[in-house]
Amino acid sequence: MRLRLKTKITLIIVLLVLTVVGVTSWLHVLTLTRQVIQQADGRANLVAQQVFFQAQNALAEAAREGQLPASNRPEDLREYVRNALDQNSALTSLIDAEVGNSFLVYEVTIVDRDGTALISSDASLPGRKVLPRPPLSQLLNMGFIQQLRLIYGSPQAYDILYPFKLGPPGQQVPFGDIRVALHTGLLAIEITPALRSSVWLALLSVLLSMFLAAVVSSTLLAPVERISAQLDRISRGEFDQKPLEREDEFGQVSTKITKIGLQLRGVREIFSTLRENLDQILGGLEDGLLLFTRDGRAVMVSPAVENFLGAPADQLLGRKASEIFPPGHPLLSALVLVGDAFEPVAAAEADVPSADPSLPPQRIGVSVQVINERGTRMGALVTLRDLQSLETISRQLQVSERLAALSRVTAGVAHEVKNPLNSMRLWLENLKENLPPGDGVPRQAVAVLDSEIDRLDSVVKRFLDFMRPQELRLEETHLDELLAEIAGIARPQMERAHVQLVKQYADLPAVRVDRALLTQALLNLVFNAIQAMPSGGRLTLGLERRGESAEIRIGDTGQGIAPEHRGRVFQLFFTTRPGGSGIGLASAYKAVQLHDGSIDFDSQIGQGTTFRIELPMARPLEPAVSRFREASGALARNAS
Repeated sequence: MRLRLKTKITLIIVLLVLTVVGVTSWLHVLTLTRQVIQQADGRANLVAQQVFFQAQNALAEAAREGQLPASNRPEDLREYVRNALDQNSALTSLIDAEVGNSFLVYEVTIVDRDGTALISSDASLPGRKVLPRPPLSQLLNMGFIQQLRLIYGSPQAYDILYPFKLGPPGQQVPFGDIRVALHTGLLAIEITPALRSSVWLALLSVLLSMFLAAVVSSTLLAPVERISAQLDRISRGEFDQKPLEREDEFGQVSTKITKIGLQLRGVREIFSTLRENLDQILGGLEDGLLLFTRDGRAVMVSPAVENFLGAPADQLLGRKASEIFPPGHPLLSALVLVGDAFEPVAAAEADVPSADPSLPPQRIGVSVQVINERGTRMGALVTLRDLQSLETISRQLQVSERLAALSRVTAGVAHEVKNPLNSMRLWLENLKENLPPGDGVPRQAVAVLDSEIDRLDSVVKRFLDFMRPQELRLEETHLDELLAEIAGIARPQMERAHVQLVKQYADLPAVRVDRALLTQALLNLVFNAIQAMPSGGRLTLGLERRGESAEIRIGDTGQGIAPEHRGRVFQLFFTTRPGGSGIGLASAYKAVQLHDGSIDFDSQIGQGTTFRIELPMARPLEPAVSRFREASGALARNAS
């Protein structure tokens, strides 16, 4: 669990105060404990000395009163000393007073050399042998923790031994000991108040330090929280933030953050504009582009890559090259991939199986350009190109060039032929009027000439109609509604030919087209498809999105187009159907070109033909460019 800065500061202050108070209390209790033990030791020695002097006085008074031991035997001497001490009221009063009035002295006992008690503050001990207790010096020399453990542990007594000697000064001989006992319970009573006050002092110090730490941290961190809120608003895009009105370091930091936010706004606008332009440019490319870093990770993928790899661009971003092109991938035969690093490839080809097994493999051109900067490898750019589409575009260009050349020639020829035809018709009418009546050969020849002149005039009119420039009337049109309208127009012919209609429509936005012109072009393709299936079949009308283009598919299950005729399908007056005019497909081609679109077809003998029309839906780049310029100006103003 992560702690907030305010909590950390509060804990640090509390720990510091607790440490100081704890160390101070420790030292105080340590000093007090040693003082109490030393005081008890001094008091016990003083009591032992007083008892010794009073015992000497008691023996001297007994001698003055004529009391003497019965013999020199140890038993008689011990009995004499016990009686002398026991009968001395001053000695017994002194012992009782010291034990009763002192908070440290627990017991005072005089024992002989054998440890038998002669006189004691404990009335049950005289005449009994008293076991020795640990000396108080042992407790005094222990460590502080051990001293407290013994003092507050199980009750225990410690002795101060003072030698008890008999005889005149200078000739005294040891007779026993004066034992002054100190009890740990009495020591605990002396130490406990100070220890309790130290604990309360520590608790009060901790509580007070917590309160003061919370107040201090709140006061100190209030500007930090305001700066943090300022950064949060900037991260949400609210760049116009006022700095803190302070003269200290927090105010300076807030002012700098405000300036950075203004600069970030300009950079963000420029980046957004550049990214929008780049997306539009990449979206309009037919080639697939993949940009890899030096460690082989994809950082830019154009939308067209999906047509080659079968995966959306956003799923490929950030992936390694070895993941995008795993072992066994069809494109690995054209790539030189070592781990995740690409080697340069000028031009290579590879066959990639189509998603539809019935279609032939897709021929893809591959090139790899390694990006180096000052001898350091920075990354690689992989370009994927549809070679079949290039061939189709080349074929369409050739058809366009032929149509353009044909239009120039036919336009001139049509005008040049029109005038002679009119003259020929006038003279032919004169000739009719001057011919003799009857059905002779001259009148048959004139009828043939009249018919041929009409046919030639019709051909010239169709030439002129096809070559006449057209002005597009663009309007918002939903292609699915347009296809439904076309299907309704062609339904009677489909029913007569026993053709089944299959619709495959995707949801697409409206496009701007000349509705009447596009309707006529699509009707030509639909009628050609129906006529290609005289014995019935399946007519497919499809609609889907291809990048920034809308694709219209018109497919049939007829006999297909022979390979030798495919290059002439869109040529004017070319037809393989008896009675056909050869203008329908050429007109459809011209209508699609006027819409800046493209038309192509796939055909297999015995399986059918599918025409594909792509109409652009991309937006123009001018607004993005103007926004780019405005963003650049804003950045320049903020930077200054």
